[in-house]
Amino acid sequence: MFNQVFIQGLIASAFAGLVTGLGGFMIFLKRRYSQKDIDFMLNLAAGVMLSASFFSLLVPAMGKILTFDPDVHVAGFWYALAVFTGVALVWILNAILPHEHNNMGHHGPHFSLRAAWLFIIAITLHKLPEGLAVGVAFSAEDFMNPDSLVIGIALHNIPEGLTIAISLVAANCSKLKAATTALLIGLVQPLGAIIGLLTMGFSDKIVPLGMAMAGGTLLFVVINEILPETYGTKQTERSAFAVFVGFIFMTYLKIVLD
Repeated sequence: MFNQVFIQGLIASAFAGLVTGLGGFMIFLKRRYSQKDIDFMLNLAAGVMLSASFFSLLVPAMGKILTFDPDVHVAGFWYALAVFTGVALVWILNAILPHEHNNMGHHGPHFSLRAAWLFIIAITLHKLPEGLAVGVAFSAEDFMNPDSLVIGIALHNIPEGLTIAISLVAANCSKLKAATTALLIGLVQPLGAIIGLLTMGFSDKIVPLGMAMAGGTLLFVVINEILPETYGTKQTERSAFAVFVGFIFMTYLKIVLD
């Protein structure tokens, strides 16, 4: 049974990761993507990821963790600690590894290859916790359906792949090389899934705690990485609309798939 879950989780995470390449090859669809185009897609993705993190990870984990101890305060402490641990892990990774946040204003003729790769490292950092979330979700498929989370992460990967390609093209790389790089970076995601799949099999209690932790990592990615960049352009109403649309769409998809 474990082997079957492991293979399914690995395939699902590989699928979600490869969709990053689909976003990368979208560089061929238009001669130039505007700041508004990228921001709108990223905000849609943020809404999708917020819904996926809450309804596919954090809410189911809460229900299970509350059964750990008859004292709701103790159970609540374990839940909060798991979420905080997920946030802290990505926060520490961001602090110790050199990277640069997305700034589409740099994507012009003077955008350096070094700056492009620093930005790509930032996106690559996100792939590990996203893969971890998929691995944990498949470990918990006895009490939740992981399909909606996989779809949500895959949809989120499309604009990320496109921004990778745009940054490399702006640094004078060819479109083919830029799109292929986005595809290869997506393959980091299964590595995170392997960690999640291997570590969740030791105890029934580890799985819901791991779900809460994975939910925390996704929340950090959305709140600290995506939303500050897109809201920095002052298109707040357009950005908010895109987040709401993404959130509502993913919530509907979660209801239908479950």
